[in-house]
Amino acid sequence: MKKIILSFIILIISLSLSAQLVFDAGLKGGFSNSKVTANVGEVSSESILKYHIGAFGRLGYGRLFIQPEAYYSAKGGKLEGDIIDVTSRFDFNTLDIPLLLGVKVLKGEKAHLRILAGPVFSILTSNKIEGDDILDKDYYKDNYYGYQYGIGVDVMGITLDARIEHGANKFYQQADEGFNLKNNSFMLSVGFKIF
Repeated sequence: MKKIILSFIILIISLSLSAQLVFDAGLKGGFSNSKVTANVGEVSSESILKYHIGAFGRLGYGRLFIQPEAYYSAKGGKLEGDIIDVTSRFDFNTLDIPLLLGVKVLKGEKAHLRILAGPVFSILTSNKIEGDDILDKDYYKDNYYGYQYGIGVDVMGITLDARIEHGANKFYQQADEGFNLKNNSFMLSVGFKIF
């Protein structure tokens, strides 16, 4: 993955030597359907509605672009099953930093359709667990990473995005119980370009 990102950055820089790069920046926010998944089969998951708000940048040439972002995101989900006595709800907040690579598959004068994907790094800012006493918020990890992919539309200065985020490693790890959790989300967001 690092080699792909580095290759893409080198491509953008080399193309910029003979042409002008395009830079956009703006604010964005939206809703997430967040779900926590466990590594054991006796536990079922239920998603909950959450939100995210932050900023994005876009640097590109022609149809290719790189899109770094930073946003505050509320995440979580509900678990129930044989090893958990009562339904438990996880609520946590993160600072998410995705680095997305994209292509404008349809490029018009005032509107674009784009696809994008890349890694996301999440830093935990707060955590909470309601429910079963076997679960303890001390087992939250300080950070984790994942990946996102999705589709977006730009209409003049407005951006609309639909993305899926998969946690690649655990945000909660209770080794003595052999209990690990990952987070997955479906995200819808709207943004506007400042410049």
